[in-house]
Amino acid sequence: MEKIKSSDYRVTRPVRLKEIPTLNMLDASEKDLEKQLAKERKKLAKFQNRMYAHGKYGVLICIQGMDTAGKDSLIREVFKDLNARGVVVHSFKTPSALELRHDYLWRHYVALPERGKFSVFNRTHYENVLVTRVHPEYILNENIPGIESVDDIGPVFWDKRFEQINNFEKHAAENGTIIFKFFLHLSKEEQRHRLLRRLNKENKNWKFSSADLEERKLWDDYQQCYEEAINLTSTAHAPWYVIPADSKEACRLILADILYDELKEYKEVKEPELDEKTKAHLEDYKKQLQAE
Repeated sequence: MEKIKSSDYRVTRPVRLKEIPTLNMLDASEKDLEKQLAKERKKLAKFQNRMYAHGKYGVLICIQGMDTAGKDSLIREVFKDLNARGVVVHSFKTPSALELRHDYLWRHYVALPERGKFSVFNRTHYENVLVTRVHPEYILNENIPGIESVDDIGPVFWDKRFEQINNFEKHAAENGTIIFKFFLHLSKEEQRHRLLRRLNKENKNWKFSSADLEERKLWDDYQQCYEEAINLTSTAHAPWYVIPADSKEACRLILADILYDELKEYKEVKEPELDEKTKAHLEDYKKQLQAE
C-alpha cells in the first residue's frame, strides 16, 4: 500500500482544483483500505483519551465537499471507535431564525470543541463564502447593516468575510484548538453516478432532492469558489487538505491517517501523573479495597 504523507495533501501554496486528482486508491484494494482504516481509528481513539486526560487541547475537524462527496459516511466510519463522549458532530444546515439574529460565525463559535474533545463540523463556517457567493441573495437574510440588496455585496464584502474567518480560526488556534480543514475533492462524473445510485436504490431515495440537480448545474461556480476559499484561508495554524474523494474507502483512510500523523506530533499530550501523596499510598488503597 502506498504510504500516506500529509504534506502531499496540505495546501501550502495556491492550488488549482482542476489539476488535482479526484481518485487515489493508494495501490490497495477496498478491503485492505478498510483494514488499515480500522487500525488508524484505534490510534485516534487512544490519542483522544490521552488528550482528554491532558485537558489543554481540543481538535476541530472541518469537512467540506460537494453534494454526495461522502461527508456523512466518512464521519461515521472514521470516528466510530472514539469514546462517544469525546467527539461531537455538528451538521450545519440553513441558519435557523435564532442563528440569523446573531452574526454568521456565532453558531460556529459556540460549537468549538471543549478541551479534550473532538468537534467535527459537517459543512462549516465556509458555507458563508461558498453557498452565499453562488447565491448572494442568501446574505440578505442576515440583515446586515448597509446591505440592502445584492448590489451592495461586492469584492470588499467578500474580502472582509475571508479576513473574519481567518481571524476566527487564529483566535481558536491560539486558545488551544488544533484545526484541520478537509475538502473532499469529488469529480463531477462520480457525483453523477452517486446521484443515480440514490435514485435507483429505494432505501436511498430519501436523500435525493430535485434541488441537487439545480445545484449541479452550478458545478463550475462552486469549484471556483472552493478554490478561492482554500487559497485564501489555508494557514499554518488552520491548514486545508485536499483529499481525493472518488473512492470513499481511500478518502476515509487518507483523512484518518493525516489526522493521526499530525496529532502524534503533540508530544506533550500525555496522561497526567499521579501526585506524590497518592503514589505513596497506592498499596494502602489497594489493601483497603481488597479487604472489603
